[in-house]
Amino acid sequence: AAFILVYLLCIAIIGLPIMLAEFTVGRRAQKNAVGAFRAEAPGTAWFLTGSLGITTAFILLSFYGVVAGWTLHYIGLSVGESFNGLTTAELGNTFGSFISDPWLPIFWQTIFMALTVAVVLGGIKNGIERYSKILMPLLLILLVVLAARSLTLEGAAQGIEFLFKPDFSKLSMKAVLAALGHAFFSLSL
Repeated sequence: AAFILVYLLCIAIIGLPIMLAEFTVGRRAQKNAVGAFRAEAPGTAWFLTGSLGITTAFILLSFYGVVAGWTLHYIGLSVGESFNGLTTAELGNTFGSFISDPWLPIFWQTIFMALTVAVVLGGIKNGIERYSKILMPLLLILLVVLAARSLTLEGAAQGIEFLFKPDFSKLSMKAVLAALGHAFFSLSL
């Protein structure tokens, strides 16, 4: 809980202002990240900031693509009720055998990347904004359902207490820096 409070504080004090500055530069210039900095600060090296942003987004996408591929695979397994009756060890083995397969994770990552490309090719209005209007409420519904279900599991009360009762004595400077890193990662800054 102490970590979460520091994380939220980092988002509010540092993350949101930086994100709003990025939005402002992009909306004002009406260009991509490199072009926006070239337009706003001509003749300077600020365009490298835009290049760094694009490089960072590419690296993050490679990470997200893998995890999203796993998610698509697990959605299929869940819909097919493949987890019914499995023990914790068997669930771990399911994941281990999936990620050790040489082609299955690549297949699911490719599916996810194809879906991503299809959305991006639609542009801002007909792609990203259109699908965000569908997928973001769907994500909210999924989170609410998962939260409600988690409250019915054994040990839920202890989990709630752990999550909402901060113990600042366990908070170190390393944890504060990790919270700041998570804040930047969450906002894709």
